[in-house]
Amino acid sequence: MDVPDGSAGRLCRQSPRCRNGGPGEMADLESTFRKFAVYGDTGASGNDMTSKNFSKMMKECGIMDGKSVTSTDVDILFSKVKAKAARNITYPEFLEALKELSVKRFKGKSPEEALQATHKLIEGKEPGNVGATKSVHAGAVDRLTDTSKYTGSHKERFDESGKGKGIAGRADLVQNTGYVGAYKGSGTYDKTH
Repeated sequence: MDVPDGSAGRLCRQSPRCRNGGPGEMADLESTFRKFAVYGDTGASGNDMTSKNFSKMMKECGIMDGKSVTSTDVDILFSKVKAKAARNITYPEFLEALKELSVKRFKGKSPEEALQATHKLIEGKEPGNVGATKSVHAGAVDRLTDTSKYTGSHKERFDESGKGKGIAGRADLVQNTGYVGAYKGSGTYDKTH
């Protein structure tokens, strides 16, 4: 992996995991970057990340804690590291942003230790809510959608099994019986006279 300023190679050599067995840390970090970069955008290549996805990543990985690193800090840093005319940041710019955020997030540690701690928070993470939206199975939702408990005009829209009647349940169908619509004693005249 070539990074113009060589920071990725320097970071990898400083990492105990890289010294022991290859550039695994940087591959995990870049993999996480690419997953968040394509989140929510079907046309994204994964080579650059929007401000929205950068903020999402910082929040879900626990870097943005609301105290030492806020959403305002993340937005300002995003604007600072991106190119002037660009709307997205690339992976090398992302690494630069992590350096600055890690010092702010882990104040008591040295810059190298803070950066390693930040990398550990990010590695192997994926964006939340990936895939289909799950339906809610809360007690209130079940109670509100139980058609056996409907009353009034809503009750008339469903049959005994809870299946909707369609247009018959929504429209007032005319019955040509000669009686007004709400008359309860229809059909009893012939029986009494």
